[in-house]
Amino acid sequence: MAQKILIVDDDPNIVTYLEDIFQDAGYATCKATDGADALAVVREEKPALITLDLEMPKEWGPRFYRELTQDEEHKSIPVIVISGLAGNKYAIPKAVASFTKPFDRDELLKVVKDVLG
Repeated sequence: MAQKILIVDDDPNIVTYLEDIFQDAGYATCKATDGADALAVVREEKPALITLDLEMPKEWGPRFYRELTQDEEHKSIPVIVISGLAGNKYAIPKAVASFTKPFDRDELLKVVKDVLG
């Protein structure tokens, strides 16, 4: 069974692009449009990795991340930040990587493969 990546982003174009990248590389995907929905998706889908936008409606990425890290069962899921905000690497200091939109597809896939094996 393919490892699953949760895409958390409010931009449908980014979500579709990331789904295409990951599925073409052999990963399964699931998605959430904001941090408020993302925790429920994590609990249901049990992803191996999360890509996280920082600025979204309802609940921002950093708040979702705080809630995720307080959940014993899911706090060790690696997170890759993908955001249009400058300085995004400081928002989630324990993220395995941070990318600024627009990002390099090949660099992202390299990090994903390094993290997931």
